[in-house]
Amino acid sequence: MTDLGFIHRFIPATQPGKPPLLLLHGTGGDENDLVPLAAQLSPGSALLSPRGKVLENGMPRFFRRLAEGVFDLADLKVRTAELADFIAAARKAYGIDAPVAVGFSNGANIAAALLLTRPQLLHGAVLLRAMLPFELEPLPDLAGKPVLLLSGSNDTMISAAGRERLAAVLQAAGAYLVYKVLPTGHNLTQNDLNLAAQWLKEFGLEHLT
Repeated sequence: MTDLGFIHRFIPATQPGKPPLLLLHGTGGDENDLVPLAAQLSPGSALLSPRGKVLENGMPRFFRRLAEGVFDLADLKVRTAELADFIAAARKAYGIDAPVAVGFSNGANIAAALLLTRPQLLHGAVLLRAMLPFELEPLPDLAGKPVLLLSGSNDTMISAAGRERLAAVLQAAGAYLVYKVLPTGHNLTQNDLNLAAQWLKEFGLEHLT
């Protein structure tokens, strides 16, 4: 679908009571990328999956970067607001509750930006290979908002300082944070999927009811 400002897919829920998932792909992905993953994470949830509008060497992203790990902060601000407006419009159009964002890499970073600037739009987030997108003062009120942050100890794209800073900011803002560093790189593993599925079942849903 191309309405609501983003090319996107929407898949209605087949199991009532499960939170909708907002799927945010990594660089080079699209609106189809995370749909199979989401079916493993929370079977039966409604799925809202937009395609990033920025192209980097022909590969879709959600915001521009100046170099690896160096974000175009002005563009990030605009793109985060644009995505926030899309989420609000999609909730009305499809009649869904505030979603849990599930983001990988670039998608996880813009999900973190949403948490820090428009937290009311999300019930929570699963951040797969994320770093702090920008420093923000004052911090938002994330009291009790469930967030799962899964990082890779051998991730050459995200420094230990970047992921640790994100965890610290989320905790300082009051998020109900589960943070794990796994023995892997930037790629996702079955362990990531197992942990995220378990978190959505035991932690995420507990705090969404």
